[in-house]
Amino acid sequence: MRKNKKNFVKAGKTILMSPGEMVRGLRELKEWTQVELAEATGISQANISAIENNRIEIGKHRAILLAEALNVHPASIMFSDYPEAA
Repeated sequence: MRKNKKNFVKAGKTILMSPGEMVRGLRELKEWTQVELAEATGISQANISAIENNRIEIGKHRAILLAEALNVHPASIMFSDYPEAA
């Protein structure tokens, strides 16, 4: 079956977020507190707060732990601020 480009709706612009903002947004969507996310990941609540407020970098290991707890791919956290292609 041949696809007709006229049948597709163009996607809108993406919202650029820092990795910390993405973690906070995903956590809030699950209606979790920072303490609940800390318990699910093994990352301290103080570090969850620091991540969400962009005071520390997430890093690969933490991104994987957070992604598993939040049921997303780690790249959606690590590269949430990746600019769209020109």
